Amino acid sequence: MNVLSLFDGISVARQALFSLNIPVAHYYCCEIDKYAIQISKKNWSDNIHLGNVKDFSNTALDIDLLIGGSPCQDLSIAKKGRKGLDGDRSGLFWEYIRIKDLVKPKFFILENVASMPKKDRDIITEAMGVEPVMFNASLVSAQCRKRLFWTNIKFDLPDDRGILLKDILQEDAAVDERMTTKGKAYVLTATYSGAMASNSIDKKQRTMVGRIVGRKLDENGVRKDKQEGLIYTPTIEVNLDDKSNCLSTVQKDNIVVCKDQFRKLTPIECERLQSLPDGYTAGVSNSQRYKCLGNAFNCEVIAHILYSGCATATGVNCLLNCK
Repeated sequence: MNVLSLFDGISVARQALFSLNIPVAHYYCCEIDKYAIQISKKNWSDNIHLGNVKDFSNTALDIDLLIGGSPCQDLSIAKKGRKGLDGDRSGLFWEYIRIKDLVKPKFFILENVASMPKKDRDIITEAMGVEPVMFNASLVSAQCRKRLFWTNIKFDLPDDRGILLKDILQEDAAVDERMTTKGKAYVLTATYSGAMASNSIDKKQRTMVGRIVGRKLDENGVRKDKQEGLIYTPTIEVNLDDKSNCLSTVQKDNIVVCKDQFRKLTPIECERLQSLPDGYTAGVSNSQRYKCLGNAFNCEVIAHILYSGCATATGVNCLLNCK
């Protein structure tokens, strides 16, 4: 199989293909982040790096699978004043369309955030020619990560595998103590009203994942976003569904909370949340590991979609027919 991966990042698509034992003849990839490229080359020395998607113009490649997740920064609800597909970064979606029309792949997969405005979603859908499927990585991992996929590979969503946060956490002895912070200066809340988050942690019923945010709280600790005169208080909001938040490039979006302390997720735990082998991103600084993982596909999500393309011996969906 010949693969062209746009916005390749750390080559998670290659790892997904490997996990399914799908042979790859050539894996071409476009990426400009030097640390992501370093991780990619460490794991897959035979990848063929082509540089910036804007410079791609090779019409001679015979591509079986085109895959990519165009930048989401201008589409995501996490960004204020987002410019959508008119933004400098998310506008690179049109490079995916240009290259798709150029190489005419047998199969294609495009991924982006589920929180984009309907207007942009409709534009992408019209350009891709297929309706998107929303796939939450929580079905196949311990991470809540909702993404839209536009693909001509027919697939059904999997049953929930029941993978929880506790299944991916490292033993305490393996966690650098410098990653742990005492939580006395933070107010502990839950992500929905009425939850007994502090009780759950104090009694060591379970370890949770939360995030650090600034909230307006009154003297009773009740959130009052619109009340004038209240200052923002550093707050730890915990999840009670035993899943992590969506990994991002911001470390405070995911912290491990246990009794009177909290800590960052380790790079290995983040690799596990993205369904990658331990140490996949080793070799660069931790800050770059977090960033690269926050920008990556969830490997098991991609593997599930690709597996659906291999599920039949013949027919339009059979990726294994690609030599």
